[in-house]
Amino acid sequence: MPERPYTYYDFTLSLCPHCLRRVEAKIVFQDDAVYMLKRCPEHGRQKVLIASDVEYYKQIRNYVKQSEVPRRFNTATHYGCPYDCGLCADHEQHSCLTVVEITDRCNLTCPTCYAESSPTNGRHRTLEEVEQMIDTLVANEGEPDVVQISGGEPTLHPQFWEILDMCKRKPIKHLMVNTNGVRLAKDEEFVARLATYMPAFEVYLQFDSFKEEALRQMRGRDLRAVRLQALEHLNKYNLSTTLVATLQKGLNDDEVGQIIDFALQQKCVRGVTFQPTQAAGRLDHFDPVTDRFSLTDVRTAILEQSPVFSADDLLPVPCNPDALAMAYALKLDGEVYPLTRYIKPAELLQNSRNTIVFERDPRLQGHLMRMFSTANTVDTVTPELNQLLCCLPLVQAPTLRYENLFRVIILQFMDAWNFDVRAVKKSCVHIVSKDNKIIPFETMNIFYRDQPKQEQLEMLRDIPVL
Repeated sequence: MPERPYTYYDFTLSLCPHCLRRVEAKIVFQDDAVYMLKRCPEHGRQKVLIASDVEYYKQIRNYVKQSEVPRRFNTATHYGCPYDCGLCADHEQHSCLTVVEITDRCNLTCPTCYAESSPTNGRHRTLEEVEQMIDTLVANEGEPDVVQISGGEPTLHPQFWEILDMCKRKPIKHLMVNTNGVRLAKDEEFVARLATYMPAFEVYLQFDSFKEEALRQMRGRDLRAVRLQALEHLNKYNLSTTLVATLQKGLNDDEVGQIIDFALQQKCVRGVTFQPTQAAGRLDHFDPVTDRFSLTDVRTAILEQSPVFSADDLLPVPCNPDALAMAYALKLDGEVYPLTRYIKPAELLQNSRNTIVFERDPRLQGHLMRMFSTANTVDTVTPELNQLLCCLPLVQAPTLRYENLFRVIILQFMDAWNFDVRAVKKSCVHIVSKDNKIIPFETMNIFYRDQPKQEQLEMLRDIPVL
């Protein structure tokens, strides 16, 4: 009998990337990769690469944990996902990290920008508007885990310090500022003042490449000196920092290991987040068909380019394993000790807040015998060390500080091409919208960011799935 050229694995709902209509989609294995096959009645058949590692893709199903939902939902479920965002009652994960955009303005006009920010775009939110956004989140979460002040470029906001002061008065466990680093490079006093908000405060610094051409294609200018000057100031004050690199196939994917190695040498850096380019917003030098870089592509690049982490270290994150992978390590006495390899899936899923117990690696034995215990209480642990160990058991290590931690996160934001309704229901990175709804990052940029997108959404809502 004739055979299909692929192995049928699963079924989901996706979107047509051209008209955003909901369509049925097959998940298939072909040529050692994972593809999504879908058909739009207007735009025809589409084949989208969603993973380059079949075994890893199958493995992520072993890391799905019981859903943790917010204290309340904000919108009713009427049209079906993803047409009811806000969060709707059918969403399966609370806000692990919430982005609060305090301005549309930016001091750059990056060719790659999901928010389409620029010096002339939109406006600054008022302090009162931002506080309403924060209060909406607090009502949902009680004590939000991580809040990221973003934009645009948030450091341009004329009431930036008042906003940070207001946020520190709220029951937020960990506060971040997402920045391109231009202000931090130019103004050391600005960085010194930021450092007064520690602990439980962090800078999320854009850091895409060491190559001039890659930066000009992604950011519109050569920012290498700016990044290094910003890090010089951040290191001086040991202000906790995460480097975030947007990755594009053939442009900067060969720099993954170099970025990790560089980050490990910076006193202030607590980790690196790699984000494959999302096909949303302004994309002047990106073709979603040829330039797509998947989560598994990033994972493979880390394993091939960095000697620090092995395949046992880069694990799916249980709250949303389709979109997140993580590795944690300790920086001790000038050496790096990967930790995630000691975590078993059952430990993550049974109770993600149990105290962690490590097997004794010969390299770690001296440190771990001194620093880790198997007691059931964790009262003496540095608070911010626990709060950012996303989905890991708690660590009892009274002599450790947050600066001993180093993490690598792969964060893949789906777009209309690789959209999978199963995964978006588990999205845990959210944005508070201008009308005080809490919306998954992915669907915000596809449907809800501006008026034209919302008008298109209204037209789509009553169209049946095909």
